[in-house]
Amino acid sequence: MKPGIRAQTEKIEDQILHPRAARSALSKGRSRPEKEGDIRTCFQRDRDRIIHSKSFRRLKYKTQVFLAPKGDHYRTRLTHVLEVSQIARTISRALRLNEDLTEAISLGHDLGHTPFGHAGEAVLREIQPGGFEHYEQSLRVVEVLERDGKGLNLTFEVKNGIVKHSKGKGNIIPKSPSEAASTLEGQVVRVCDSIAYLNHDLDDALRAQVIKKSEIPPEATRVLGDNYSARIDTMVKDVIYETAEDEDLSGLRMSEKVLDSITVLRRFLYERVYENEGTKAEFRKAKKILEDLYAYFLEHPDEAFHDTPALKRGDPHRVVCDFIAGMTDRFALATYDRLFMPRQWTVY
Repeated sequence: MKPGIRAQTEKIEDQILHPRAARSALSKGRSRPEKEGDIRTCFQRDRDRIIHSKSFRRLKYKTQVFLAPKGDHYRTRLTHVLEVSQIARTISRALRLNEDLTEAISLGHDLGHTPFGHAGEAVLREIQPGGFEHYEQSLRVVEVLERDGKGLNLTFEVKNGIVKHSKGKGNIIPKSPSEAASTLEGQVVRVCDSIAYLNHDLDDALRAQVIKKSEIPPEATRVLGDNYSARIDTMVKDVIYETAEDEDLSGLRMSEKVLDSITVLRRFLYERVYENEGTKAEFRKAKKILEDLYAYFLEHPDEAFHDTPALKRGDPHRVVCDFIAGMTDRFALATYDRLFMPRQWTVY
């Protein structure tokens, strides 16, 4: 009997990947054991399950930074995860890591993001008993909510990379091993999430004329470059060359000068873009919408997940939180309009 293509791919992984890279044949497996196929490795199957999921499709109508932008070229959550995936695959290939695992984590890392970006996350963090974090919700999406409550049954390595990708205002490269993903591929995604959003959020802010190019801190420009592609090129090369200096690849690394410049750039974005008065004014409106929707569905839980009875079970707060977190911006706006805005009488 001829060996399956999957077996051939796993053999190629052994031949070309770095000793520290994740091997699909050595995956810690799935929560519910499955028979693996003849064609795709387990990480390839995970990537495909994510791409074909409902939550992945909804990312195209979820805010990255600017709420419901009218321009065609502003980023959304979907374009963000695609950019993360592209950057992460470049670094993984250069370091001889498992690109399939990197891609799966990249595409799945933001599945749990709320409508209206971090404003939505902040609302649910305040309202939901026990708090709310989008990376934890992303894990819940793939473990529980997808496939009408069955979950996607992804491998341990992909789920671990998803839940360990977030850093908030913390260190891009974590100092504590407990904060890092268990695979180098997961660690790559954490770094590339920052590389992607720092650059495309800056690009979008310039497009929206929230900031001017001349206002970008010169200490960041001198090191990283003075345009979008130059900055990404600098950051990506720095990760590759600094990490590769250690032949054992004991962990992801960046040079001190690039990390310092990234810190300056990130601080600038928080002050001038994420937390400026214009952005915060729109976020206050979004906050009001989600607070009202949460209160309404808590009183009318049967109206949440009306077409998926399996997701109605359990604590009402958990059900409502899952329902609202899964909304797109436009669905949240349309639902608010339907529930709270008066209708004009039609007279014939």
